[in-house]
Amino acid sequence: MPTKAVTDASFATDVLGSDKPVLVDFWADWCGPCKMIGPALEEISDELADRVSIVKMDIMENTQVPGDVGVQTIPLMVLFKDGKPVAQKLGAAPKSQLKGWLESVL
Repeated sequence: MPTKAVTDASFATDVLGSDKPVLVDFWADWCGPCKMIGPALEEISDELADRVSIVKMDIMENTQVPGDVGVQTIPLMVLFKDGKPVAQKLGAAPKSQLKGWLESVL
């Protein structure tokens, strides 16, 4: 399942209202490390589709939610369960590390 783009307007429905955990990738087009992990997150999204949804939020186009969450550095991945942030990972990492971290916090 490919990652989905979420916006300030859709965040409450797509993330907070989700019936399964949602990993939000806060990113920007100018961020090299963000682009580096994009393909890995797409693959992880396919591999773990039954356990977690992975979405992306462009912090340049959407400022409300990143401000509310406290995003100061990107890439920042925040896992939400039952509408609450429960874990976060800052910075780029190889796919194996990203997937291992995500599986450990699910």
